[in-house]
Amino acid sequence: MSDSLEELLAASRKPAEFILSAFGDEIASDLDEQLKVLEEEGIRFIELRSAWGKNVADFSDEDLKQIEMLLATHSIGVSAIGSPIGKVPITAPFEPELQRFERILEIADWLGSSYIRLFSFFMPEEEGEGAYARYRGEVIRRLERFAELAQPYGLILLHENEKGIYGDTAERCANILDSVGSSNLRAVFDPANFVQCGVKPFSEAYPLLENHVTYLHVKDAFFADGRVVVAGEGEGEVEQVLAALNQKGYAGFVSLEPHLSAAGRYGGFSGPQLFHEAVNALKGVLEKIGANPS
Repeated sequence: MSDSLEELLAASRKPAEFILSAFGDEIASDLDEQLKVLEEEGIRFIELRSAWGKNVADFSDEDLKQIEMLLATHSIGVSAIGSPIGKVPITAPFEPELQRFERILEIADWLGSSYIRLFSFFMPEEEGEGAYARYRGEVIRRLERFAELAQPYGLILLHENEKGIYGDTAERCANILDSVGSSNLRAVFDPANFVQCGVKPFSEAYPLLENHVTYLHVKDAFFADGRVVVAGEGEGEVEQVLAALNQKGYAGFVSLEPHLSAAGRYGGFSGPQLFHEAVNALKGVLEKIGANPS
């Protein structure tokens, strides 16, 4: 008897590849310590957000030379530049942010990263829901400009869903990506951030963003208070998201951003021990769904 269509499709489907990365500054401020812990955990990539208490956007050329040396010493690559671009009020002047973005492009190119994480600007809280309609056009215009500038570098911009910015809900994330319509602007999917916006990550967000997802941030959270926990222990439907990506043959980065000790508007921290727990939890979820991290 011939194989069923489902069996044939399953046999022809490419296996998924979940490449582990992490925000190293969740471990420590010192970059060498960040890289040592990643190396101990068998994680071969870092999402570079800050080092030595300095944000990635503020790295000097001398900083970049030191970073290059440390990355080579530990044989660790840069999965993405965890930039703060777009994490400013939409009402702020655009030119300073544009200049900062141009420096981020240089940094990503220097360090050999293919991806830059960014955001879609904070909405004025005092204007309520009306702000989203009022500033939509300006958000799209700014993101179009970012995508245009990234194109000559061959870099992919990753829009992250984040509470308080224009692209906080799945609908608005999809609207951004569809409206800009650039192959240089894709989605980084963060389950915990969706939870903190009252959105069910797999049930509600994933169906709208499935075809845009190019990168994944891993942290989990609870709807009641937004508290962040390790993967699989909250209500972020992390297992379902990973299982769907596994079934689809996802090949890309899965970046840990645990936020287990501290979580703020511009970053988070876990420390080495809690980071270790976050790694084990993620590996446990991947094992449960039959996926092997690399």
